[in-house]
Parts: sequence; structure tokens; C-alpha cells
Amino acid sequence: MILNVFLIIIIIYFFLTTFLYFYQNKLLYHPNVNSRSSYELDHKIEEILIPSDNNLIAWHYKNKENYKTLVFFHGNAGDLSNRIYKLNELSKLNLNYLIFAYRGFNDSEGKPSEEGFYKDAENVIKWLESKNILNNNIILYGESLGTAVAIHTAQSKNFSGIILEAPFTSMVDLGQKYYPFFPVKFLLKDKYESKKKLNRINSPVLVMHGKKDKIVPFYMGKQIFEILPSPKFSYFNEQDDHMMEYNQDLIDSIKNFIDQLS
Repeated sequence: MILNVFLIIIIIYFFLTTFLYFYQNKLLYHPNVNSRSSYELDHKIEEILIPSDNNLIAWHYKNKENYKTLVFFHGNAGDLSNRIYKLNELSKLNLNYLIFAYRGFNDSEGKPSEEGFYKDAENVIKWLESKNILNNNIILYGESLGTAVAIHTAQSKNFSGIILEAPFTSMVDLGQKYYPFFPVKFLLKDKYESKKKLNRINSPVLVMHGKKDKIVPFYMGKQIFEILPSPKFSYFNEQDDHMMEYNQDLIDSIKNFIDQLS
């Protein structure tokens, strides 16, 4: 009897593990979640297509030619419109910005993947270079999943600065938090190992994280901050959850960070 129960548990575990492996892409990426926004842009942008393996949907805001350009790497759920409330605030700073949708998001063609996202980011930077906007005038802004893309893009390059909102150490670490009884390290294809890349960051970094984050635990953001080389700055809010409130304190932290960049 005990042997039969044990055998049933093993079979169920095997099928669950197999399910996680083959359906991990659908479990990991959520391009159609929260893909509506009640906010409207309060400034004019140019809608463009940026060539990667496929065309990427992007919004380009040009404030002033001599301002730095912030490249926004969005998080996992939703589309560009879900970031409008942030973009409205960023447009009031001494910045231009470019926000783009990864492959598989917001009508950008293709399927989501770690390597695909890295390639999309690389092609966005190349597009900016073709417009004579070089790394020393570019600020990378990563939001949640986008922090991993920003960190990877920043390796061994001299960007003006990097802003990380709710960063995680690696997708393996995050996966083990949600699936503690499964061998996530061996199952996961897209590992996003940000923690291992931090020693190759050459730019000033601002890390922002809410201490009540229920999706990416705050200790991960704190660990990212502690590992990062200087110069580095932090904005850790006691009350914020995963989607940080774009209040005056947060905006002032971003503004102060940007103002001191060379």
C-alpha cells in the first residue's frame, strides 16, 4: 500500500515536472496580461518600427537634442500603454526617451525568449547609434524583467547611467521561490542570471525597490545593490509593492540621479 502511494506520487511529480519544462514559456511570459491602460500620453511621441529579427514597435520622445536618451526596458506583463503613467513623468525631466516592445509583446513580431530579448535590446542600441545617439548619452531603465535585459546590455560598456526598478538576482532564484520542490535550475531555459553580470557594469546605477514587493522579493533588489560596483545609489520604499508608486519621492530620486550624470 505504501509502495503504491509512493509510486503514484512519483508519477504525479514526473508529469508536473514534464509540464513545467514544456510549458515554461507560457508560464514565464505574459504579454497579454493587463494590456489596457486608462492613462493617455500628455506629450507627443513618434511611433516607429525598429528592425531586429522582426520589427519591434517603439515610441520615441524627442524633448531636446542635447538631452540624454533613456531607453526603457519594460517588465513582463502588458504592453507599452501600461507604462504611460511613468512615461508622462519621465517626459517632464531633462530627457528624451525610447520605449520598445520585445518580440511577442505589443504586436512586435516573434516569440519571447531570453536570447531574443537581448538581441532586440542590442538592435535598439544600434538604431540609436544610427541616429548619432551614442552610449555615453544613453541611460538604460529596466523594469522588473527588463532589469535583466538592461544589465545584460550594459555589460562592459560605458552608458551614461542605469536605473533598475524591482530587479531580481536570477530567474533560477525567482523560480525556486515559486516552485521550491522542482529542480528549477535544470528545467529552466531562460535563466536571466543578472547577479553574475554585475561585476561587468561600468556605469553609475540607481536601484529602486519596494520593500513590500510580493513578486520579486525586496532582498533580491538589495542583494543586487550590494554586489554592484560604485558609483551606485538606491531608492528603497517601505510601502511599495512590485509596481512602485510614481510619487514625488521616486521621481526626485530619478531626477537627482540623472542630474549628476556626466
